[in-house]
Amino acid sequence: MARHPGHRIFMTDPQLPPVADAATLTSLLRKAGALDAGAVREVKLLHARDTVLSHIIRIGLRYVGDAAGAPSSLLLKMPNATFGKSFANGGRHEVAFYTRLAPLMPRFLVPRCFDGKFDEDTLAWHLLLEDLTDTHHIATTWPVPPSTAETIAIVRALASMHASWWDDARLGESIGVWLDQDAMTRNNAEFAGHFARFADHLGDRLDGERRDTYERLIDRSARLAQRYHARRHMSITHGDAHVWNFLLPRDVGADTVRIFDFDLWGIGVPTGDLAYMMALHWYPDRRRALEEPLLDIYHETLLGHGVEGYDRDALAQDYRWSVLWHITKPVWQWVGNIPPVIWWNNLERVFMAVDDLNCRELLD
Repeated sequence: MARHPGHRIFMTDPQLPPVADAATLTSLLRKAGALDAGAVREVKLLHARDTVLSHIIRIGLRYVGDAAGAPSSLLLKMPNATFGKSFANGGRHEVAFYTRLAPLMPRFLVPRCFDGKFDEDTLAWHLLLEDLTDTHHIATTWPVPPSTAETIAIVRALASMHASWWDDARLGESIGVWLDQDAMTRNNAEFAGHFARFADHLGDRLDGERRDTYERLIDRSARLAQRYHARRHMSITHGDAHVWNFLLPRDVGADTVRIFDFDLWGIGVPTGDLAYMMALHWYPDRRRALEEPLLDIYHETLLGHGVEGYDRDALAQDYRWSVLWHITKPVWQWVGNIPPVIWWNNLERVFMAVDDLNCRELLD
């Protein structure tokens, strides 16, 4: 016989934080509509790992009473104890995404969020997310690229997310913030200072043509930013859309690709995510083989979701614009003390894309 939830039968692994307490989880799951009359009986630590910014715990749950449909496990995401406060804005940003934006999006694009909170006084935060470990997987171990079929599925999911917010009237009003020209000018001045130090650091490892490209980009940034300030054909962008931030279904016919890690989301030109995925992370042979077909598939998916007035030529031009802007990314990564194995390879790859796509002509 099931005991009444008020009886003291609750157990929580002592290694878990207070938010993972059985009684707390019972309350949160009921509030989220994921638990009816039952209650969490036991919470067990299944696995824990750290990323640069986060501490991620997989917890197992057992219930008492009517718990039909309630999750048997959850992912609890919290700040990394070492670096969390230094990068607290990322946590603030991701909590905002899951609690404000995700409920307004079509289902099955991102993991379901059962609870999220950011404490402005302590900078502590947490996200209680759907655990897709048993149904989904990351395609490969970084830096190995996925198969072509897996990449197509990833690009379709990204296009679906972009289409869900395409030119939405809420952008910059109740959802996200537009950067004005003054903010862009300040960002450009900050970048110019960082680039000067970056160039000094690299010395002759940054050749004259690449230095010139950076200097011309800095000089012409206000003109190039007109594409952003037009506020047309814009969407919510992921900001870190490499292929390892997508979960692929183990049973392709039974589920969909999910996108995760939204600490860098914002309003932007959607091709920024595509350029980040392909131009920054792929070596030329693979990029040259897949770039155009994937742009075709992305465009086709946009149209299938009702996006209008955005032709294939406009997509191609936006993509080149985004590739050019992404030469700034390795500099920012260097400033943020990202390991050289990441920013140096990104630098080489993105400039090979700039060469292939003749992006420098956008600076003329």
